[in-house]
Amino acid sequence: MISFAATYPRRINARAKSFFLTMQEFFGFSLRSFTTMRMLKRYFRDILDQMYVSGTESLPIVLVSSLSIGCLLVIEVGNQLEEFGAVLLTGRATALSIIREMAPLVTGLMLAARVGARNGSELGAMRISEQIDALRAFGTDPVAKLVMPRLVAALVMFLPLTALSCFVGLAGGAVVAESYHHIDTGIYWNSVLNPLLVKDFLVGFLKPPVFAVIITLVSCYNGFEAQGGTVGVGNATIKGIVVSSGLVLVANFYISKFVLENF
Repeated sequence: MISFAATYPRRINARAKSFFLTMQEFFGFSLRSFTTMRMLKRYFRDILDQMYVSGTESLPIVLVSSLSIGCLLVIEVGNQLEEFGAVLLTGRATALSIIREMAPLVTGLMLAARVGARNGSELGAMRISEQIDALRAFGTDPVAKLVMPRLVAALVMFLPLTALSCFVGLAGGAVVAESYHHIDTGIYWNSVLNPLLVKDFLVGFLKPPVFAVIITLVSCYNGFEAQGGTVGVGNATIKGIVVSSGLVLVANFYISKFVLENF
């Protein structure tokens, strides 16, 4: 009987090979997705459809999450500042938190769940039912037809969704600041707007395009690689959501670190 110690290195070696092979295939898939953007005009109608799905239909979950985060931040930040007699600075602290970090991050995670799940499940079902193979048989590039419109739509729509998330979070915070901390609305908005710098907007609004690329490519790749019937579609969808959400968190940290250190 082969011992565990003897088989363990083989398992590690097999997993390492599988990981690097997956990375190679993913980067090739990503490169193809970007190169097919030369066909924007041909698939313009598909892009508009995907913009509606990933943008307009995502509004409810983005607005609810950003409103909740904005109200909660005002309560918690105000409670902490009240101990130091600086409750009037609640707007300033909340604005920096929302614009730099919370609005882009929460919006990215919500879209990773909603848009990523839709991409993974839809493309996974097409893969299992051999519709993707049928596109190839008819001479249509499935990456150009299915992935590129989703990528372009995400690049276009994620930025305005994040901007709207910032506004709704700050507006909800203004209501809570007045009702909970008894801060005048004019004072709150003055505290929000006056200290803001270009760097603050740069930190927040560099993130949505990066998140759009991560979420779309990861979810679509996993959908294209789905195997094993409906169970495989579910596994591919879950894997896409988990991986893209983790990469969003990592990218959020490094973008903030890079901008704050260099600008």
